[in-house]
Amino acid sequence: MEPATYVTLALASLAGLAMIAAAALKGWRGWLDLKRAELDHGRDLAMPPSAGARIDIADIKERIRKLEAIAAGVEL
Repeated sequence: MEPATYVTLALASLAGLAMIAAAALKGWRGWLDLKRAELDHGRDLAMPPSAGARIDIADIKERIRKLEAIAAGVEL
């Protein structure tokens, strides 16, 4: 083989490797963005409930307690 063939083959291999590395890097960045979005979404859900929501939850718990007492046959 001639040296020009080796150089052409090496350059083509290097270009192919560069394309694969660029695609892998783009995929990695996309995966990191996805994980960041999941973490941000989880942070939004972890915020404490508002006062109205706490009152509603307390009301529901009280209703459940009364229903359990009725089911158990206890007079309130």
